[in-house]
Amino acid sequence: MDDDLACLTYLLAYDDSAGRLYDRPRTRLLVRAATLIDLASHGLPGEDGGRDWKRLVHRRRGQTLTEVEDRLVAAGTAGVLAPRTRFGTRRVTVTDHAALAAVRARVSGALHGDGPVTALPMADAALLALAAAGGIRAVVSRRDRRTYRARIDACTDSLATLAPGLDRAVRTLPTTMIAAQGGMGGG
Repeated sequence: MDDDLACLTYLLAYDDSAGRLYDRPRTRLLVRAATLIDLASHGLPGEDGGRDWKRLVHRRRGQTLTEVEDRLVAAGTAGVLAPRTRFGTRRVTVTDHAALAAVRARVSGALHGDGPVTALPMADAALLALAAAGGIRAVVSRRDRRTYRARIDACTDSLATLAPGLDRAVRTLPTTMIAAQGGMGGG
């Protein structure tokens, strides 16, 4: 699981004190974006000049989140709790607290490091970009976002080396998350 960007992103979005994700709809988008970044780092998927990443982030995001949870359960990093009600949904809880601490330490190291962003492993730069775009304050506080804005932007920009337009898709995730939750416009 050390190199599974989607699983690591899920762990970043997990609130250990509450025993659940900070925000499930937001995590769906982050995990889907992480999956696409992972695919792009391996030369997939084919993409049309940087225009279709946003659409791909929206596609199958719920199914992608379920698949990531299943991988975490299979790896022994998470467990499934019984639903609270008869018609409730399954509840996934992270049981490997060391894995949570390790991924947060990786992102903290990427954020607070003094070396150039180009020296960071691509996965660490991607995790930092996703944590910042997703507003995961346990990892990237508001103060950190202001203080390290240039470093976060450089990590986000580095995604363009994997595929043109991927950086823009991650950069627009905050707006996409608001829209997905019904916060943009109304009628």
